[in-house]
Amino acid sequence: MRRREAAWEYLRGALWVLPAIAVVLALALGSILSSVNTRPGTWMHRLAFQGTPDDARTLLIGTAGTMITVIALTLGLTVVALQLSSTQFSPRILRNFLRDRPNQVVLSVFVATFAYSIAGLYTVGVSAGSRTADYPRFAVSWAMVLLFLSLGALVYEIHHLTHSLQIDEVMRTVERNTREVVRHGLPGTTAPSALPDPPPSATVVPSSRTGYVQAVHPDELVGHAARHGVSIKIAPRVGDHIAAGSTPLAWVWSEAGRDFDAVGVGRAVEQSVRIGFERTLEQDAALGMRQLVDVASKALSPAINDPYTAVQALDHLTAIMSSLSRRDLGSLVLSAGPGGGTVTVPAYTFADYLDLACAQIRRYGAREPTVALALIRLLRDSAAATTDDGRLTAIGFQLGLLEADATREIVQPADLTAVTAAAGELRDRLERAR
Repeated sequence: MRRREAAWEYLRGALWVLPAIAVVLALALGSILSSVNTRPGTWMHRLAFQGTPDDARTLLIGTAGTMITVIALTLGLTVVALQLSSTQFSPRILRNFLRDRPNQVVLSVFVATFAYSIAGLYTVGVSAGSRTADYPRFAVSWAMVLLFLSLGALVYEIHHLTHSLQIDEVMRTVERNTREVVRHGLPGTTAPSALPDPPPSATVVPSSRTGYVQAVHPDELVGHAARHGVSIKIAPRVGDHIAAGSTPLAWVWSEAGRDFDAVGVGRAVEQSVRIGFERTLEQDAALGMRQLVDVASKALSPAINDPYTAVQALDHLTAIMSSLSRRDLGSLVLSAGPGGGTVTVPAYTFADYLDLACAQIRRYGAREPTVALALIRLLRDSAAATTDDGRLTAIGFQLGLLEADATREIVQPADLTAVTAAAGELRDRLERAR
């Protein structure tokens, strides 16, 4: 399962997969259409290309040359878009552009048209090594259809690429993908935030690979825990970086102190934890939040000075935090049943997500009143979506840090008045909610 998931995750972000499929389909279409016999007087004959074999070859050669130019132009525009998004927004947003399905489909149309035209040169006007006046006219007509389809795809690609570089669209996409992870990718049950430490006699399962934890499948470990009568505690959270041979991947111990197959259990742990060279959004909502925090941090840098973009990023973070406020969060603990222990997977708590959303932006933007007010709105909306005392305490803690930083950084008293008033109103609301 881990290998299939890793392969699927790679293929979704690979620019060559759909074009390769499109080439095969284009060649198959050309082979089928070449066998169509267009008899004079039929509707197919009227729709078929009416020129000479030399005219048909000229058309195919021109189409193939045009497609090469268009493909080069499209790849150039894509590279420019990737460079702009990396330097202006966040280098972690590049993956979103690579996984963008419209870009892959448009490139597939261009490559399919090129392959169809080149393959047609082998049959049009040539037979058994000599020239012939007979050629698949209907198939040549489809080359013109693909050419017009490519023209429409080029216009659409320019439109799509232009809109995809807008900061509003970039952040909206990140928010939508992250909220999807919040709804379906996070563990569904909770456990105490402070999990018991493994005993000193626990067997350490070291990581055999270096990289980021992309996904964890604890359900696969429950059967092993029950069969061997052990408890398993995964060490890293999804999104954490681990080093091969030095970072613990998990701890395994027997509740009854019995011997167990440490090698077999360790192999099962490695198979249930997928590690890759980069973070992915499959189970990592913190990655999406990190992308928005990066956008806000760059906007607040002295070289850019764009606080409104930071406010927009906070607005999208507010929507994500509101979704997190309404669902269970924390470490996942699965019971292995009679004779077994537990399988534990650590995860981000609400306080962790809230600190990720607020801390860095607060440190960089505390002197800007509009950013401080946007942070207070994030805390206010998060508080409105929950009644949990622990989460309200975490919100109050972040509010206190924001007030302290704003009071220290905002020099003009008139600018500080609105921030102080909004913070006081939220504090009163938190006290009433408790």
